Amino acid sequence: MAALLVAMVSVQGGAALVKGLFPRVGVAGATTLRLGLASCMLLAVWRPWRSLPGARAARSILVYGLAMGVMNFCFYAALDRIPLGIAVALEFTGPLGVAMAASHRRLDFLWIGLAALGLIALLPLGLERKALSATGIAFALAAGGCWALYIVFGRRAGAGHGAASAALGTVVGAALIAPFGIAQAGSALIDPLILPAACAVALLSSALPYSLEMFALTRLPTRTFGVLMSGEPALGALSGLCFLHERLSLIQWGAIASIMIASAGSAASSGLRAASAPLPD
Repeated sequence: MAALLVAMVSVQGGAALVKGLFPRVGVAGATTLRLGLASCMLLAVWRPWRSLPGARAARSILVYGLAMGVMNFCFYAALDRIPLGIAVALEFTGPLGVAMAASHRRLDFLWIGLAALGLIALLPLGLERKALSATGIAFALAAGGCWALYIVFGRRAGAGHGAASAALGTVVGAALIAPFGIAQAGSALIDPLILPAACAVALLSSALPYSLEMFALTRLPTRTFGVLMSGEPALGALSGLCFLHERLSLIQWGAIASIMIASAGSAASSGLRAASAPLPD
């Protein structure tokens, strides 16, 4: 639990810091720096070549890494257009969708309704004085879809290789995004003036939290992991408020709270279903 909480705080701190890189290297460039530097850190620490995965595990790591790369790019593209807390809340529909996939009880429809209510409140429907960017919302939701794949295949990849899978997955993600980052930012990617900030983003947003999340994923019950993760949108909103001076309206705070409650409730009821299910023969 402590590892997961530290990972969540670390991710939101890195997300607040990365906005300063967008004017210098763009979204693709910032994603490339994050994943490229993080992969170097993770390879140095975990040295995955000591126990290379088999073919089946390698396929899971490949999908995990591809999902990670696209997720990071889409999230940064959303972050460039909408406030941090809202981007995190919309992205959180991915894990929520994973939890809802096996919904069969009436109570689950309550969580689905709360999540839908939160999403509707965040859509650019003219309810606010300044409507959110539709493109930013689309990128955040796309990031959520990739996050769902990240969770499913991350659990499979980490089952046998732990944090080494996070290192290999990050290499895959970096290799996917690097061509786009190089095309967008060019030599700015190796500018000594931005490397300290880029290293901090890589450490806070990827190297540290991916290792801690992989550790937690293989040790926490699904219910506990999901309930704890449901607090991430609030951390994102608070991080945006404290570090980026992004102020949200009451409707937007309410929408974020609705998505958080739906996620926590779905994770809790999912854990209860698993606990009450008969053991397999």
